[in-house]
Amino acid sequence: MIVTTWTTLRTRSQTLLPGVIASTMVAAAATFLSEHYDAPVMLFALLLGMSMNFLAVDGPCKVGIEFTARSVLRVGVGLLGLRITFDQIASLGWGPVALVIGMVVITIALSMVLARAMRFNTLFGLLTGGATAICGASAAMALSAALPAHPGKERATLFTVVGVSALSTVAMIVYPMIVHWFDLSDIDAGIFLGGTIHDVAQVVGAGYSISSQAGDTATIVKLMRVAMLLPVIVCAVMVARAQGGENGAERPPLLPWFAVMFVLLAAFNSTGWVPPIVQGFGNEVSRWFLVIAIAALGMKTQLRELAAVGIKPVLLMIIETLFLAGMVLMILRMG
Repeated sequence: MIVTTWTTLRTRSQTLLPGVIASTMVAAAATFLSEHYDAPVMLFALLLGMSMNFLAVDGPCKVGIEFTARSVLRVGVGLLGLRITFDQIASLGWGPVALVIGMVVITIALSMVLARAMRFNTLFGLLTGGATAICGASAAMALSAALPAHPGKERATLFTVVGVSALSTVAMIVYPMIVHWFDLSDIDAGIFLGGTIHDVAQVVGAGYSISSQAGDTATIVKLMRVAMLLPVIVCAVMVARAQGGENGAERPPLLPWFAVMFVLLAAFNSTGWVPPIVQGFGNEVSRWFLVIAIAALGMKTQLRELAAVGIKPVLLMIIETLFLAGMVLMILRMG
């Protein structure tokens, strides 16, 4: 029995290894370009992956690329739990917590309504709204992993990742100007930047470009948004299960295993027993897994499919981004 199991594992590894190696090499190249040109690593991984699309069409890499885009992605999402602790959330008090919860719920609800009005699938609005309201490309990948498979899922995911990465980069440049224009305090500036910019790296860059206090506050508020990933995933799965039940399709599990992994790691991280070096290692592994997975997803998609989405999805994501920024800024000005 042991020999049989070992033979099966070896055969499986040999089947998956070419695609996993190809995805990792693309991710490494994307990381190099990101560090040298100061641009979103996810965007580079997508573009490089799409340029290597021929590897996923047929041949020895195909199975491994499929595995990487699915399973490696889910492990990376689960490891995001090491980024947050409950103490970080409690340190800002109930005001910012209520603000984060409110803006996430309202932004996603608006996105789903707008998606329906534009004649898209409601789940596409949930995907783009979740990416905008929570943590950019990571949230898009997590929500995509939780939703059931359908013909347009990968194209929608790729479009969302590209759009949210581009908008996050623009926000990192423009939003600090808005902070100075409205003469926000360092605390309010941190809340605004952490509550509106999509990706964690851009939040950190924008926050600390203003001051250390603004950077610290922005980072904590952003991590609070990351903490909303679990309840949003559960809600997304419930919506998908309801639609699956209506269409006779197989329904996804109510609580995916990677969502359980996320909350368990966050709870363990909150105990204070996790050394900083382990936290840093886990965050780095999570980042690499997500970049490798998005590279694999890029390989599975052709550029002409992405270009076929038209102008309406672009408008949807721009509206979501502007609405989120306007809502947070209005609440801060009223307070």
